[in-house]
Amino acid sequence: MPHGDGTDARIAALTRKVDELESRAAIRDLVTDYCLGFDTHDWDRFISIWHPDAVWEIGPPFGTFVNHEGIHKAVHEVLYPVWRETHHLTSNLRLTFKDADHAHGVCNVDCMGATRDDVVQMISATYTDEFERRKGDWKIARRSVVIHYFNPMPGAQMSAP
Repeated sequence: MPHGDGTDARIAALTRKVDELESRAAIRDLVTDYCLGFDTHDWDRFISIWHPDAVWEIGPPFGTFVNHEGIHKAVHEVLYPVWRETHHLTSNLRLTFKDADHAHGVCNVDCMGATRDDVVQMISATYTDEFERRKGDWKIARRSVVIHYFNPMPGAQMSAP
């Protein structure tokens, strides 16, 4: 039975706030699992963040990749053959909800990596994401990458202490 004192409205507002907090946590995990999955070559973790029809626009010089098959090609045929190791760090994640099941995100990324021929590179980029919740699961529907710089670091080495 509805309450005439506004209780129903307060409960609905609280339910929306809790859902958004849970959604924010789930989306942050996606952004983190992108880095962890890619850097550790954990394919299951990495592919689990993408919807099956996702689009990954890595941009020049790499290109655009569509769906899980395209993302697999990007990782295993384009990126991993070049990189001996990578270490991604994302920051400044800003999320805006369009509605309960759609969110827009933007974050910065810095990545230090070493190519197969031991050239250490420093990369800085911005990721712009469209997140969607489908059947209760948040995943990336589209990620666009703008690379700000992609620079070799002469004389730098990535070696254990």
